[in-house]
Amino acid sequence: VKATQTPAREYAAPETLGLDTRVEFRRAAIALLESLPEGGGTLVVDLTATRSVDSAGLGALMLVQRRAAERRQAIVLRNASEEIRFLLALTKLDELFHLESSYA
Repeated sequence: VKATQTPAREYAAPETLGLDTRVEFRRAAIALLESLPEGGGTLVVDLTATRSVDSAGLGALMLVQRRAAERRQAIVLRNASEEIRFLLALTKLDELFHLESSYA
């Protein structure tokens, strides 16, 4: 009996997710979502190196999440810093993503 595993792709977010990087981030993340089967699949956004996220970066995350929801896929945010987790909680965006941490 073969275990069914949800396919996943991983994408490392830039050090600063904001005005200058949002378009490239969104384009790459959506391309990875579209490479996964619709109705399944997970995109893991690795935030290990990400030090700051501004409102443009939050907007990009929201657009990527919306695209994943349309395709019935999941977004996991991995290794978000305390500051980024606080920002996500403050804007209620933490409810849209699965937060995963190796720090816990």
